[in-house]
Amino acid sequence: MPIELKMPALSPTMEEGTLAKWLVKEGDEVKSGDLLAEIETDKATMEFEAVDEGVISQILVAEGTDGVKVGTVIAVIAGEDEDLSEAKAAPAAAPAPVPAKDVAPAEAGAATVSAPPPAVPASAGTTNVGDRIKASPLARRLAAEQGIDLRALTGTGPGGRIVKADVEGAPAGAAAPSATTAPAPAAAAPAAAPAPAGPIPDFGIPHEDEKLSGMRKTIARRLSQSMQDAPHIYLTVDIRLDALLKLRGELNASLESRGVKLSVNDMLIKALAVALERVPQCNVSFGGDVMRFYKRADISVAVSIPGGLITPIITDAGAKSLSKISTEMAELAGRAKEGKLQPHEYQGGTASISNMGMMGIKQFTAVINPPQAMIMAIGAGEKRPYVVDDALAIATVMSATGSFDHRAIDGADGALLMKTFKELVESPLGLVA
Repeated sequence: MPIELKMPALSPTMEEGTLAKWLVKEGDEVKSGDLLAEIETDKATMEFEAVDEGVISQILVAEGTDGVKVGTVIAVIAGEDEDLSEAKAAPAAAPAPVPAKDVAPAEAGAATVSAPPPAVPASAGTTNVGDRIKASPLARRLAAEQGIDLRALTGTGPGGRIVKADVEGAPAGAAAPSATTAPAPAAAAPAAAPAPAGPIPDFGIPHEDEKLSGMRKTIARRLSQSMQDAPHIYLTVDIRLDALLKLRGELNASLESRGVKLSVNDMLIKALAVALERVPQCNVSFGGDVMRFYKRADISVAVSIPGGLITPIITDAGAKSLSKISTEMAELAGRAKEGKLQPHEYQGGTASISNMGMMGIKQFTAVINPPQAMIMAIGAGEKRPYVVDDALAIATVMSATGSFDHRAIDGADGALLMKTFKELVESPLGLVA
């Protein structure tokens, strides 16, 4: 009997995706492991592999189609010795609900499925669908960097989709709207229901509206959920950085021949991981009627990308050398900005760190990334008056603020983690021991 190919859930939180490109056509023979299509998920473009053998008898969703729900039948495979005409005639069944696998409590039940949309002929695509511009993530990023208005371009990709070549060949008059119009959000990420909000009143101010991207919808939903579900408690410590900066300089001198250059953030990632190992009651997740205690510290690191934020993960950071953390972080951050991370590289983690010090932010509080129970917010290191050995001196000091889910972490335990983190940063030889 015909085999239905359904839009896969390529990440635990994925509810819909874009069928960016078909790598096969009707009549092609395929076997297990063959690449069938490229699918744009929440933060990356991923390849979809065949599981069964047969012949592609019918493609139901054209490449370039946005908003294809998980579980939607996108193509039909005719089995061995099966009549292709019969396979094409087989009715497409409505997709069954696809449960999210390994979803933490905060995300459980997020993935829902609706009936498959009708097949969209490849020739029917246009650059705009309603008010939404059809463009690849790379095209959006290039347009943002070059100040090009995507509305001024005609897409030459599948279904009229704007691709990289369209942006690179944009005419001189395709500049983005001036600052007199409201800036439009961009990018792409896990599609989900936006945070509840009514329509924005029109006060007669010149503006421009653009539908929320999948990434912005997800950020709105997850952060609203986190603030509503998890009672946050904030604990701040001032940390002297002079010893860490001195050690960093010495280590970088010795690592120069290997092409490794440690950043302060690399060392803070290690410090947070070691602190969590020493205070395991903070390396947890709250699950309603259970508390999950993690056996290792996987640190999610906030990285800004066009249109939003992504958190690549340094797994088992406490057990890794500083040079290994530095190398991995540079590679992950680079691929994150190109939209090439795999789901396992940004989903999970046991705690997060967000550093705005490089932008001159002195102190801030961060929203917990569910289902994690804490996040460390790092401010700028700056020269401040500081008491050293009972005497007033000038020292390089930063403020670090931990946000804790008070359902899972008591204030005293959070305070102990902040104290341990401070001690590790101020006496950093423990990071290389």
